[in-house]
Amino acid sequence: MLFRSRYNLTERDLERYLAEALSQGGDYADLYFEYTETNALSLDESLIKSATQGITVGCGVRVLCGEKAGYAYTDDLAPEKILHAARVAAHIAAAPSKVNEIGIAERPAAHNLYPVVEAAPDGELGAKLDLLARADCAARAFDGRVFQVRAGYADEIRHVLVAASDGRVTEDCQPLTRLSVLALARDGANIQRGMDGGGGRVALDFFRTVRTAEDFAREAARQAVVQLDAADAPAGEMTVVLGPGWPGILLHEAVGHGLEADFNRKKVSAFSGLIGRQVASPLCTVIDDGTMPGRRGSLNVDDEGHPTSRTVLIENGVLKGYLQDQLSSRILGTPPTGNGRRESYQHLPMPRMTNTFLLPGEDDPQDIIRSVPRGLYCASFGGGQVDITSGKFVFSASESYLLEDGRITRPVRNATLIGNGPDVMTKITMVGHDLKLDQGIGTCGKEGQMVPVGVGIPTIKVERLTIGGVGPA
Repeated sequence: MLFRSRYNLTERDLERYLAEALSQGGDYADLYFEYTETNALSLDESLIKSATQGITVGCGVRVLCGEKAGYAYTDDLAPEKILHAARVAAHIAAAPSKVNEIGIAERPAAHNLYPVVEAAPDGELGAKLDLLARADCAARAFDGRVFQVRAGYADEIRHVLVAASDGRVTEDCQPLTRLSVLALARDGANIQRGMDGGGGRVALDFFRTVRTAEDFAREAARQAVVQLDAADAPAGEMTVVLGPGWPGILLHEAVGHGLEADFNRKKVSAFSGLIGRQVASPLCTVIDDGTMPGRRGSLNVDDEGHPTSRTVLIENGVLKGYLQDQLSSRILGTPPTGNGRRESYQHLPMPRMTNTFLLPGEDDPQDIIRSVPRGLYCASFGGGQVDITSGKFVFSASESYLLEDGRITRPVRNATLIGNGPDVMTKITMVGHDLKLDQGIGTCGKEGQMVPVGVGIPTIKVERLTIGGVGPA
């Protein structure tokens, strides 16, 4: 209701803007209104180094005609500015086809996945500063070799309203909170780092009742200290065991992006044209679920106003479908899955993941480890790169260990996993029953747009994956 109360936005206004957007032809048009309040704090060297607040407001207007999209936006919600943006989008997507009638009606929310959060009162600033100070103290107290701590806190409340020429009008108020801690440890000239954090579509109280600043700080410090004693990773082909939780980022990048519908309708994905085909081990069922309460990647509605959903992408190894946005679903003749997402009103929506994970299997995680005479155990990942067309990926493991005689032994560093996403999915031979989701830190980039996401996997065993390292495998 924010846009109606603050900007006197009425249904008649929305119909007028949509009519202007379709004045030069087109099959479909929508309006995306956004009002976002943000706060961010950072700590370094035990001092608060920055504190920022901001407000972003604007409206994006999109017109679709076949595969053509016209888009324009304004950061001024005055009626004449929105009408001008609508005219610009209309001329970009000009076409003979016409939508003759626009009659909009508000749709009730399909989900209620996160609390209604108001802008934080000024009194909460002290509580946020206290989080960072406690994280700093806890990381330094963990081990005397921790010499540097950086911590950051950020929150936002995004109000959105989406109105479409097919009659849909939806509103949502979306909170998002994150706390992160980086710790550096030193032993002589050897300096290593560890990082942890979490949050989600939650209020500040999450960091008092679910995961505390001390929890994140001690984990970041532990990772840094472990790396001090790590040897260089071996190189060559090895059996790899991925631990539960954040290592699901490999699934997200190596497989998830290839299942987004825009890549598949353009036939540039390694998974194009393979629906109904076996593309992974029968042990693998991959889900994208935007309906999980409080999760970082969850939304009541996507950025096109469609309810989010639980979408089965791969079931028992068989490809079942793709993640759809409005444009792709119209072209492919399939229903939207609630995966149309955008970074802000300045961007066109596109198919994006929400919370993507592999369902648990039946194997005991300890049995998985015991089954490997020699290999690599990856507990966490850093960055990586993926080629959507070929499926080839390169990922760096930020915390990994040798597996020797069925046991996790020495830590190793600088391990790089090299492979092909579709190929790796066929080499999964054991899947644990210990599915874990990440703690709420994921951000995904695509075509220059960043959106919050969630990932997760249980413990899994991958036969024969190439490891880039220093010594022989």
